[in-house]
Amino acid sequence: MNKKLSLSELNRISTEEFKASKKLPLVIVLDNIRSMNNVGSVFRTSDAFRVEEIFLCGITPTPPHREINKTALGATETVDWQYKQTTKEAVEELKSKGYKIYSIEQATESIMLNEFIPPKDSPIAIIMGNEVDGVDQQVIDLSDSVIEIPQYGTKHSLNVSVTTGIVVWDIFYKLKLKLD
Repeated sequence: MNKKLSLSELNRISTEEFKASKKLPLVIVLDNIRSMNNVGSVFRTSDAFRVEEIFLCGITPTPPHREINKTALGATETVDWQYKQTTKEAVEELKSKGYKIYSIEQATESIMLNEFIPPKDSPIAIIMGNEVDGVDQQVIDLSDSVIEIPQYGTKHSLNVSVTTGIVVWDIFYKLKLKLD
């Protein structure tokens, strides 16, 4: 019979251990995200999969803020982050450091997530777009490629924090890194 694990049985690492631990070679770039709850959720997902860093761009709210903390549950203290005035500035900086840039969007020549093979020879940055307008076209133009999550319902739209969780898990799983 399955028994739910208690908090002490989860063997959670400390903030200090997290900071010193090996990270997934992935940066998440939030392109003008409006919702503080979405930002907090992205921090929490980033903590769960040891994402390297989050870039908060444009109108994206930054910690510390009570509304972000509601969903981040302390992940703003563990996951490194920085603010950039524009997403273009963030993308240009990441490209100069050798990152492969992938916008997460529905586009004419997108790669379906289930067919995406993450590069093993360079770090990755994924761009998550605004809740209404998605990833800005200028940012898509700067990207190496576009990744799309196949969807089969009537909406063809997922919440940005849900999308982030799906894409981060997929990259984490496909890279099969040993982070322990």
